[in-house]
Formats: sequence, C-alpha cells, structure tokens
Amino acid sequence: MRIAGLFRIAVIATLSFSIQSCCDCREKGVEELPYEAAAFEVEGQTASMYGVIDHTTPRVVGSLIDEHPKVTTIVMIDVPGSDDDPANLAAARLVREHGFTTVVPSNGVIASGGVDFFIGGAERIVESCAKLGVHSWDEDGPDGGIIYGNEVPRDDPSHTMFLEYYREMGVPEDFYWFTLDAAPAARIHWMSDEEIIGFGLVTGGVQ
Repeated sequence: MRIAGLFRIAVIATLSFSIQSCCDCREKGVEELPYEAAAFEVEGQTASMYGVIDHTTPRVVGSLIDEHPKVTTIVMIDVPGSDDDPANLAAARLVREHGFTTVVPSNGVIASGGVDFFIGGAERIVESCAKLGVHSWDEDGPDGGIIYGNEVPRDDPSHTMFLEYYREMGVPEDFYWFTLDAAPAARIHWMSDEEIIGFGLVTGGVQ
C-alpha cells in the first residue's frame, strides 16, 4: 500500500521468473526501481498484464475494453505495484464494472497495488504457487521521520480511500488492517493460501 501521490512501489528485488520455482518463497525484500507502466498482451479472450500501475492505467484498461471486446480474463503475470493509488483503484473499478475475471497464474507475481487491482475482478482465481504480496504504506512525517500506516489512527482520513474500495469490492476491512501489520513498506509479506482464502480475495479458492 502507498499513500496517494507517493512513489512507494513494491518492486520485488528478484522479480524475474527465477523465483517462480519455489512455492515457499514468502519473504523476499523489495526496493524502489525504475519501472515500465502496466500494459496488456491480448490473445483471444485473455489479456496478460505486465508492469507497474500508474496514471496511464485507467486509460489502458479503457482501451482494452473498447478495442478488445472479446476479452473476458486478465491474467496478471508480473504486476509489482502502483505509483498512483487513485488511478489504480479507478482502473480496478473499471475491471469490476466490465465483469472481467482476474487470474494470478502459477508463475504470476503481484504485490501491493497489484493485489488491489486483482481484487477488482468479478471472479478472482489464484493458481497454486502464485505469489501475492502485501505490505504497509509509509509517508514522511513532519519531523523528517517516517510514519507507517499501522501507526496512523484508524479513524484518520488517510485510510478512507482503501476502506471504501474494499467495502465496494466485497473484501472485509480486516484485510486492509492486515496489510498494514503484515510487513513494513520496504518489505513484502507473501500471503499463504489460507490468508488468501480467509480474506476472501478469491471467489473459488486457490486452484
């Protein structure tokens, strides 16, 4: 998670498919790196998604809807996060409104804002060994220090955007508070199958 407007992308340090062979790799660090904006590769009824979600993503999703009306499924191969939370949630709402199914395949890695986008799917599928990573957001404090999301009072307006989105998507608010405690902004917690199912992130279990 990130506060809107802050460039806090959860880029997995070894984001290549070299980590895909290990189903139990749940604790790898993250770092901030240059990125390629999220894009789709379309084949038949499937659009494979790669890249970081940013201010261009709502337009890219809109183009997918307009230009590829046969597409029903977004397969998220490599979506490490977002650098624009309002744009991310706007794009995810387009996904829900259009009724797309979102899938994280067995070789897929999504994290941070990528998980929020995945939740936009009307139907949501996670295959065995797929990686879903979550963490807290942080922001610069008034004294020059860092404030983490789980240190901000729960009634603070900074939480509202995410809480409203999860309620709208039918995901329990407890998931949001879980992400804030699961890992600090500079790390990633890789969710277990039990956590993915327990927080209702999938509509049909982990396959």
